[in-house]
Amino acid sequence: MTACWGLILLANAGIAGAQNAPAPTAATSVPAYLLGPGDKVQIAVYGEQELTGEQLVGPDGSVTLPLIGRVMAKGRSVNQVSEDIRARLADGFVQNPSVAVTIVNYRPFYILGEVNTPGQYEYAQGMTVLSAVARAGGFTYRAKKGEVFVKREGDPQEYRVKVTNDLLIQPGDTIRVGERYF
Repeated sequence: MTACWGLILLANAGIAGAQNAPAPTAATSVPAYLLGPGDKVQIAVYGEQELTGEQLVGPDGSVTLPLIGRVMAKGRSVNQVSEDIRARLADGFVQNPSVAVTIVNYRPFYILGEVNTPGQYEYAQGMTVLSAVARAGGFTYRAKKGEVFVKREGDPQEYRVKVTNDLLIQPGDTIRVGERYF
């Protein structure tokens, strides 16, 4: 009966999820990474040392560059941000600019509850719930290992999901491992 409710909740979670924060699902491929506040990026403009350097995506979701000012990064891929910077630099500032944006550090995820070392941890692309639990020192002996609760960044709702080997998490997620009842 509990497994049935878990599937119903997971199905409903996909319908009721926030627009920018899809419910956690098992996936066969890694979705494109979208930047957000707290990510650190390297912006390289070929031949323009003054425009090259590391930037932290600010709380407003932007990075700031000389000449062109703020560039929105939140909710966009590195390719989209790179193309935006290239286009804005080409608009009277740099002749035929070549721009590359790469991620230096991902924003963290959070894990709490029945894990040995709850806290904030660095996200890695393609991370699963099980690898997140491993980073937190594993489950405690009281942990309910068959399901966890995941709250997506920007989504007010927490989703109960069944733990599988391919359940992906996203940067900014909060994972809560519940206690089993004996």
